[in-house]
Amino acid sequence: MYQHKQIEKKWQEQWTKDSLYKTDDAGAKPKYYILDMFPYPSGVGLHVGHPRGYIASDVLARYQMLNGFNVLHPMGWDAFGLPAENYALEQKVQPQISTEKNIATYKRQLELLGFTYDWSREIKTTDPAYYRWTQWAFIQMFKRGLVYQSHEPINWCPTCQTGLANEDVENGRCERCDTLVERKPLRQWVIKITDYAQRLLNDLDKLSDWEEPIKEMQRNWIGKSEGAIINFKIQNLNDKINPKSKIQNIEVFTTRPDTLFGATYLVLAPELILNLQSSITNWEEVQNYINKTKNKSDLDRTDLNKDKTGVELRGIKALNPASGEAMPIFVADYVLPDYGTGSIMAVPAHDDRDLDFAIKYSLPIKEVVKPLNRGVSDIGYQISDIRCSKSKIQNSFTGEGVNINSDFLNGLETKEATTKIINWLTEKKIGESKIQYKLKDWVFSRQRYWGEPIPLIHCQTCGVVPVPEEELPLELPAVKNYQPSGSGESPLANIIDWVNTTCPQCGGPAKRETNTMPQWAGSCWYYLRYVDPANGEDLIDKNKEKHWLPVDCYVGGAEHATRHLIYARFWHKFLFDLGVVSTQEPFTKLRHVGLILAADGKKMSKRWDNVINPDEVVDKYGADALRVYEMFMGPFGEPIIWNTNGLSGARKFLEKIYKLKSQITNSKSQINPKSQIPNYRNLLHKTIKKVGSDIEAFKFNTAVSALMILVNKMSEQEAIELVDFSKVLLILAPFAPHLAEELWQELNGGESIFKQPWPKFDPTLAQDEVFNLVVQINGKTRDTLTADVDISEEAAKELALKSDKVIKWLIGKTPEKVIYVQGRLVNIVVK
Repeated sequence: MYQHKQIEKKWQEQWTKDSLYKTDDAGAKPKYYILDMFPYPSGVGLHVGHPRGYIASDVLARYQMLNGFNVLHPMGWDAFGLPAENYALEQKVQPQISTEKNIATYKRQLELLGFTYDWSREIKTTDPAYYRWTQWAFIQMFKRGLVYQSHEPINWCPTCQTGLANEDVENGRCERCDTLVERKPLRQWVIKITDYAQRLLNDLDKLSDWEEPIKEMQRNWIGKSEGAIINFKIQNLNDKINPKSKIQNIEVFTTRPDTLFGATYLVLAPELILNLQSSITNWEEVQNYINKTKNKSDLDRTDLNKDKTGVELRGIKALNPASGEAMPIFVADYVLPDYGTGSIMAVPAHDDRDLDFAIKYSLPIKEVVKPLNRGVSDIGYQISDIRCSKSKIQNSFTGEGVNINSDFLNGLETKEATTKIINWLTEKKIGESKIQYKLKDWVFSRQRYWGEPIPLIHCQTCGVVPVPEEELPLELPAVKNYQPSGSGESPLANIIDWVNTTCPQCGGPAKRETNTMPQWAGSCWYYLRYVDPANGEDLIDKNKEKHWLPVDCYVGGAEHATRHLIYARFWHKFLFDLGVVSTQEPFTKLRHVGLILAADGKKMSKRWDNVINPDEVVDKYGADALRVYEMFMGPFGEPIIWNTNGLSGARKFLEKIYKLKSQITNSKSQINPKSQIPNYRNLLHKTIKKVGSDIEAFKFNTAVSALMILVNKMSEQEAIELVDFSKVLLILAPFAPHLAEELWQELNGGESIFKQPWPKFDPTLAQDEVFNLVVQINGKTRDTLTADVDISEEAAKELALKSDKVIKWLIGKTPEKVIYVQGRLVNIVVK
């Protein structure tokens, strides 16, 4: 009887005793570095949805071990940040205590599943020996001008009581707690990730083994736009411009500078007009509008289907630098402060959103570009300065064409007109060409406790200076109360003895920075530290880095495409510039894992009370059954609903394999080459071929399916050759390692199954015996026939012409030509 508890416990202990998965940095074997996105231990443990990606990486790791690779498959903990701190607050314990407890739970659960992790390389982002190097890298960025202090409005989560980067906001809400995010001016440390925007964009083309949807998500997030910056002078109608005001003009970024003559009004984001307050005569009305926009999400503000709203800023106008015309200025919530310059020139004839707004507020509409294939008389609203009603207006024309109503641009096609207007703006010193990115600089401060201290010191004499590198790590001090203050200051600000220090440059009194780093900081480079986890002198040894990097395969969730993966690529490129790493990209292959949903179709969550604990599953069905089921349940990258019946099926499949050992024959001899070939032999070699190629392609579900078909076939036999069953165990081993090891040792003995070679398939035996022969008449399929794979051209044509379905279509017709495409089809050409 298949006793999974005894078998799994026995082999997990033996593998640990034998250090089977301990990776040697030396040796003649080729390297293979397989990496999981490490978990943040923020709750009470894993649910069955979490291990899907870990099982897949483990299957690949074991497969590569069997193929003779020196495999590095490490694991660690992303233990700093909001998830861990919020959990500690819920439990009313110190985060140091709750985090260590959660790590112990996670590790125990992962060990239950028999993974190939080399635990001697285990890391925690909360370990001072680890975050010393996170702080070191930050200091190098600071010294090179990539870090600056900002007081601009940022994303503020009123529940988490901290600032957030754009990447931490989803649909206008905090990614962690789903609270509506506000815009709040706050002192922040910011990293100039935009300095690397073009490299991040260009190098996506080098990542040939990344899934295209992930790369496209990054391209869209980086969001490159080419255009021009144009300065619009402010005309004060009351001649009372505040002399202290820093704004004497409005800077606009546009991707269509060729439409400048068609700009009839400007729109500013609500967050960007405070400096104009003294010149605005209807300030109370404007302020009321601004207050209404504070709680709107970015998604709601930019929703193309919602009614556009705004308020004119009375008392001031903007002058169109091309036409000289005075234009009204509006404040409107559909313009965001962090997109472009936070202000737009509205060209309603050539932008749908601007057109809707112009119609609503009866603003001028002036067409300045016509399609190449359309006459002027067909335009519909070729007007220079009138107030229009919706009934007179067609849709705006947003494409490229020929300029009209544009003075010196008239008659020029869009590209020519763009070049000429940019040159004109540059000559007049009122604009210039510009490339903008949707990607914004990385807000790196968190007003929370549980994070890496930012290693900067504020000195009244010297300004901001870094902590000396020899004093790293700057350790996080212990506190009694770590609840967020809500004031914009970290709880560290209350530890006076820690905050007060001396300036490392002048020796005078100074204060430490009290904001902490975001959770993403420690996860930017952890894959490097696995390679050299005990190094106290450098972030990573150069020889080890050159040997193991880049990571050969990285497995994790697609939700990190525009956060962790962008941050990690940026961090790696910066380290490349420093000479710390030798590759420009960290991950060669990337595969994302689909979610496992609960039986009710929802994401597994304590909130929905639909979480399934893997401990219970392993206890009842076994770790191997869970591994097989999660690989079999559907395509790896797609979401799938949990079904306990499927788990029962996986268990029965393993029981069937266990019973096959009773059918083994000639257990002490090799196959007699002259003996009759068993009728399962061809299928066995086809399965070896398919399972190997499917594992490499992350088609785990079809690999398991092929194994099931093979096992069913073998179960029908009276006897199975040992050498054949041994091959079955080898291709089963990545999926069900405990059972495979148990049967291997029972039948073969010797070294672990994972020190054996992956079986080779015989190409002649792995070849299909028959195939589907498609028969076409004039390119249209009329029948599909079964044919031997070695069928001759003459026989294939004869078979096709004898088909009853084909004969029906050939009545009264004579084939002019019969074409055979080997192994695929016959096409009969008739008049």
